[in-house]
Amino acid sequence: MSPDAPSPGFRPRLFVRGDIDGFFGLALDNLIQVLLISSLWTQVLGFSSERLYGRILPGVAVSLVIGNLFYAWQARALARQTGRTDVCALPYGINTVSLIGFVFLVLLPAKLAAANRGASPAEAEQIAYAAGVVAAVGSGLIEAGGAFVVGWLRRWTPRAAMLATLGGIAITFIAAGFLWKTFASPLVAFLPLGAVLLTYFGRVRFPLGLPGGLVAVMLGTALAWLTPMLRFDAAAFAAASSQLGPHLPVPVLGAVVAGIGGGALWTTLGVVIPMGLFNVVGSLQNLDSAAAAGDDYPTKPSLLANGVGTLLGAGFGSPFPTTIYIGHPGWKALGARIGYSVINGAFFTVIGCTGAAAIVGYLVPIEAGMAIVLWIGIVMVAQAFQATPRAHAPAVAVGLLPGIAAWGALMLKTGLRAGGLGGSGPPFSEALFPVLGQADVAAHGAFALEQGFLLTSMVWAAITVEIVERRFGRASLWAAGGSLLSLVGLAHSYAFVPADTVQDLALGKAWQFALAYALLAGFLLLGRKLRHETAAGH
Repeated sequence: MSPDAPSPGFRPRLFVRGDIDGFFGLALDNLIQVLLISSLWTQVLGFSSERLYGRILPGVAVSLVIGNLFYAWQARALARQTGRTDVCALPYGINTVSLIGFVFLVLLPAKLAAANRGASPAEAEQIAYAAGVVAAVGSGLIEAGGAFVVGWLRRWTPRAAMLATLGGIAITFIAAGFLWKTFASPLVAFLPLGAVLLTYFGRVRFPLGLPGGLVAVMLGTALAWLTPMLRFDAAAFAAASSQLGPHLPVPVLGAVVAGIGGGALWTTLGVVIPMGLFNVVGSLQNLDSAAAAGDDYPTKPSLLANGVGTLLGAGFGSPFPTTIYIGHPGWKALGARIGYSVINGAFFTVIGCTGAAAIVGYLVPIEAGMAIVLWIGIVMVAQAFQATPRAHAPAVAVGLLPGIAAWGALMLKTGLRAGGLGGSGPPFSEALFPVLGQADVAAHGAFALEQGFLLTSMVWAAITVEIVERRFGRASLWAAGGSLLSLVGLAHSYAFVPADTVQDLALGKAWQFALAYALLAGFLLLGRKLRHETAAGH
């Protein structure tokens, strides 16, 4: 027997001391997602607490317990196979980017569209919820199916196109919004942000080995209750306490069928496809990171488990996809092995299925944890530049722009509604264009960029990469893809409703964009015939 072979009958320990530290880190990451879900669902979307605690969070618990138990089993199998005692399970949880993206790009538009059609608030919530669950099903199918085509995706989609696409969401929908909130509550938010920056960028350690994220949440919670920001509200506490009790997961196949029947699967493709693809490639990169740390997990079952976790969560009510988390080497360095994943699954079963999240949400304001979410946004934007070849930096910059424009369009429309347009005021229409044009605001371009902006970001970042690499034929193919997306309405095609602009999937509605991309595709082919400079220009 070789000296590296496992000893017969080797049984790795299920729990070690380091699993406690690993659990606190991973549980905190997932707890922030639960707080985000609760805050966005009730405050931004204005939806009911009953659905949140009765359907969504139990569905989240299903997705987390299934995934965490699988990755713990997988780690134990690898430990037994190799005879090693240092194998660390893959970290896993709710995908922050998809969470934010689905709220602002799926649920909120579906709610507004339903309200514009005359739906009651309860009906609009049901329609939006069905759209979110269907979008999660679509994402889960892409995640699971990606296990079989991930090699092809990596060959044909430049990394800059993937990272810049999500970087556009990170710098706007994740970072910018929480940056506003940070500076709106500096007495509460500055110290938690400092704790996060010290830990993750300065690489300092707090006394007793406390994780930086936990210190940030503790500081933010204490400051929120010590400053005028929060005061004990007996009625609010009673409302949160009323949610305590068993909330068992219940299948929501009716919502899935209603969402598909209502066209939600088709209308959300512009969001689901790029996010799903990024999730697949991002999970694969995290597997590569784990392999570099010594834990080489098989690709297909790892990616399939992620997709199955999302699908099961959606089937039981969660409209938020899951993912393999970045940072496996960090959890391993903490001493986490197998058990931290098991404890995490058990903890969120309790949080999601007992209504305890309502009490946590009351005691821990989102301002206490938003520094971590802000940090995630910062890291994602930085990674878009750092993890791509230096020559591809212009492509990353190009890929960020559609996301910034889409967020600007959202802010513009929010401002118009706050100013009295839509609803009981004058409806949104082309009459806005000359008025906004006088202020040098090209609203038509903003609204056109908003629809399918994730796909637009991928197309333009990929075109730029291929031009940098002088692969003009491939650049032309990406432009042709942009033409097709525009032709079928998945990009740039929009229509006015009383208080919003929404995607219009009518064939040929965005014909000008389809033609422009087609002309661009032909023009890029000329790159093969033009003289190539050997040195950089300006």
